[in-house]
Amino acid sequence: MHIFFSVGEPSGDNHAAHLIQELRRRRPEIRVSGFGGAAMEQTGCSVLFPLTSMAVMGVVAVLPLIWKFYKLVKQAEAYFRDHKPDLVVLVDFPGFNWWIASKAKAAGIPVIYYMPPQLWAWGSWRIRRVRKSVDLILSGLTFETDWYAERGIPVMYVGHPFFDEVAEHPLDESFCREWTSDETRTVAILPGSRKHEVHRCWPLLLSVVQQLSSRFPQVNFLVANYKEHQKQFCVEEYEKLQQTLPLSFFVSKTPEIIEIADCAIMVSGSVSLEMLARRTPFVAMYRSSWITFIMGRIVIVCKYFSLPNLIAGRLMMPEYFSVGNPQPVIDSIVSDVSGWLENPASLAKATAELDQLRNRIHSTGATCRAADVIISWLEKPSESESHPAAA
Repeated sequence: MHIFFSVGEPSGDNHAAHLIQELRRRRPEIRVSGFGGAAMEQTGCSVLFPLTSMAVMGVVAVLPLIWKFYKLVKQAEAYFRDHKPDLVVLVDFPGFNWWIASKAKAAGIPVIYYMPPQLWAWGSWRIRRVRKSVDLILSGLTFETDWYAERGIPVMYVGHPFFDEVAEHPLDESFCREWTSDETRTVAILPGSRKHEVHRCWPLLLSVVQQLSSRFPQVNFLVANYKEHQKQFCVEEYEKLQQTLPLSFFVSKTPEIIEIADCAIMVSGSVSLEMLARRTPFVAMYRSSWITFIMGRIVIVCKYFSLPNLIAGRLMMPEYFSVGNPQPVIDSIVSDVSGWLENPASLAKATAELDQLRNRIHSTGATCRAADVIISWLEKPSESESHPAAA
C-alpha cells in the first residue's frame, strides 16, 4: 500500500503524523510519501517538499508564492504518473490541495480529505470541487459533517484529532511546577504558527502585554512560540521596547503553557480546540491586510472565527479581527483580560462554560477511526467508491 499525503499547515503536520503512526500500527508495510512537515518526516514519511514552510493566508501573502505552488502541483502530477499511489490523503490547505486532488483524480487515484476545508464558513461555491475531485471526507466536527452530508458529499464523522493529541501528550511536569505559583497569575500568549501571522500579530500582542503588566504587576506572561525563529523575532521586537516586562519565551511548550495559564490571548487557529480541551479561557484575535479583510467580508458567511464559538453557536469566548489601526482591538483585549484577572468569579464562569462545551463534544479516538476507514478503503476499493454519507 502506498499513500500520498499533502499537508500544508503546521497543525495538519501533527495530525497527519499521528495518522501515519496509526496506519503503520495496522499495516507496517505501508509506504507513505508526499508534501508535509517535520512531524511527518519523523514517522518515516518520505517528504518530497516541506510544504508546511509555505503556510500562508490571504491574497497578499499567497501571490509571491504562486510560481512555487505551481511547480509543486506539476511535481505531484509527475509523481502520480510515475509512482501511482493507491490513495491520496489531503489535510486542510484547500487553496493548494484542490489542485492536488484534481491531479490525483486525473491519474485515477482516489482522494480522501481528512480535516476538510471550512466551506461552511466561506466560499461554499467550492463544493463543486469537492464533488468533482474528492471521494470521501473525514470530518472532525459534527455540524461540519451535517453540512457536507446535506449537500450529498460522502462524509464520515471521526472526531477531531486535537483531542487525541491532548490526551496522549505527556506534560512536562517539571516545567509546570516551575512556572506555577500561588502568588502570581499566568496569562498565556500564543502569537500563531505561521511566520506572517507572528510578524503581523506580535506587535499588537506586545502592546496588550504592556498595558496589562502596568495594571497587574504580579502577572506572568508566558509566550508559546511554535518555532525557534519565531521566538527570536518576538524576543527582538520586545527588546526594541527597552522596557522590562514579565515576559518569558518558549518553544515546544504550548500544551504546558495552556495547561497552567489562568487565561490566554491567542492568534486564532485550530489550537483553540486545545484551549477547549484544557478548559483555559481565551481571547482570540487575528490581524490582516485591508485587501484580505475586504475580500473576507465578501465571501465569509459565518459569525465567528474561533472553533469553540462556532461549535457553541454563540460568542462564548471574546474574539476580535484587527485591520488598520490596531488600538481598538488592543483596548478590547486588555478590557476582557482585565475583567478576568480582577474578578475571579468571571474567570470561573468562563472556565465553566468551556467545561460544559468540552463535556458535550470531547471524545478521543479520532485518529484511530480515521486510520480504520483509510485501511478499509484501501482493502475494499470497490465498496469504498460508493461509501454512503454518515454523520
